[in-house]
Amino acid sequence: MNFQTPYYLIDETKLLRNMEKIKLVRDISGAKSLLALKCFATWSVFDLMSEYMDGTTSSSLFEAKLGAEKFGKEVHAYSVAFSASDVEEMNAFSDKFIFNSISQLNAFYGIVKDKKIGLRVNPGFSYSHFDLADPARKCSKLGASDIKEVMKISGMISGAMFHYNCENDDFKTFSNMLDRLGRDYAPLLKKLEWVSLGGGLYFTKENYPIQDFARKLKEFSDKHKVQVYLEPGETAITNSAELVVTVLDLIKHDADIAVVDASVEAHMLDLLIYRTQAKMELSGKGKFPYVVSGKSCLAGDIFGTFKFDKKLKVGDTLKFSDAAGYTMVKKNWFNGLQMPSIVVKRLNGKTELVRSFTYNDFKNNLS
Repeated sequence: MNFQTPYYLIDETKLLRNMEKIKLVRDISGAKSLLALKCFATWSVFDLMSEYMDGTTSSSLFEAKLGAEKFGKEVHAYSVAFSASDVEEMNAFSDKFIFNSISQLNAFYGIVKDKKIGLRVNPGFSYSHFDLADPARKCSKLGASDIKEVMKISGMISGAMFHYNCENDDFKTFSNMLDRLGRDYAPLLKKLEWVSLGGGLYFTKENYPIQDFARKLKEFSDKHKVQVYLEPGETAITNSAELVVTVLDLIKHDADIAVVDASVEAHMLDLLIYRTQAKMELSGKGKFPYVVSGKSCLAGDIFGTFKFDKKLKVGDTLKFSDAAGYTMVKKNWFNGLQMPSIVVKRLNGKTELVRSFTYNDFKNNLS
């Protein structure tokens, strides 16, 4: 069946490979994994994911609510800053509250004291290729950094979140930093029941030493007598989806340019934010390079430069790979462009359109 482009195509068979790796980590280490909804919240595949993962973690009221309604299992409520109304509403369905600061913990403790409560702690070290995403950057708002102050309120919490990784695919670095965490925070860990290590650990990557990773988690868990949680986002959905587009025009201006019916600004915004290039599996050592551009009015709306085996023509279909993370949750109506539909290829091979968007969606998004 043919679908009108642009659309995101999620392949459940590819998604299942990541789920099986997540399950392997839990089987060996005992660590539970919660889907980070800030990265991926396309609930049409939650039935599959919930068979392998233990729940969801959120950054807002809406994400927590979606996790409770569509994913089930554990719901961890975290936000950089809660409002009183957020806490009141989330208290009805959240299993754990993780506060970003001691001031927020104190402000809302009376409301949530019957829940499992955690505090985000900033250890002052991190792994990140981008300053924008580095939780330990100067003047970081993310987590309490004064261990003396944290110890003073340790009786109010049962757990802590240490989210200090971003796309960390280096097992040796992960291992060394986890050892450091255990040393630096041993007095705090002694008082806790559970610890979340957050996301940003790329353990589903091809050839990653996943069994060593799982054994390291178990070693940490056993030593400090804590239940470990992981919060995979991109790790859970990496290489499981494509953005499928059509070439609308071919232009010659310093280079061969192909304009497609989608936009980096609107549909793969992280590429623009981090100044990275889209991925395309079929591009490589071909003789014909093209700058593939989005159709918005932004001059820098460019997916990247790709090499093809033959010259492109208007009407050709192109597929950007690894297009699940931070795409569908960030897509927007810039330029009033057609929002990509969401298509899922199920485990049984059947491909179905699960969501399409119309002018009324654009109109109702405004006022």
